[in-house]
Amino acid sequence: MDMTRRRFEELVADALDSIPPELTAAMDNVVVLVEDQHESDPDLLGLYEGTALTERTSSYGGVLPDRISIYQDAILDICDDEDDVVHEVAVTVVHEVAHHFGIDEATLHELGWG
Repeated sequence: MDMTRRRFEELVADALDSIPPELTAAMDNVVVLVEDQHESDPDLLGLYEGTALTERTSSYGGVLPDRISIYQDAILDICDDEDDVVHEVAVTVVHEVAHHFGIDEATLHELGWG
C-alpha cells in the first residue's frame, strides 16, 4: 500500500478528532507525531513515550511533552487498501492515546484495542 505523508497525517488527525472531546480536553502535555518507522522495531505501529496521566504527581512539571508516534511505513505494510489504513490508524491512535491515560496493554487487548 502506498500513501502520501499528507494523506496519512490527515487520517491521524481524523482519528484524533473521533476521540470524545471530554477525553481530548483531558490530554495534557502530549504531542502526536507521524514518523516513517521505529528505528529498532520496524513492525511497531505506534508508541507512547512519557508519563501517563495516572502516574503524574504534584512534582510533575517542566518536562518535555509526552510523545505518541504513529509509524506510517509499518501501518501501510500491513494494509491492502485505504479502508484498511483508515481502520488501522484509528485503532493505533486510540491504543496510544489510551496509554497516555494509563491504560495498559492487557486491558487494551481485553477491550479489543490491541
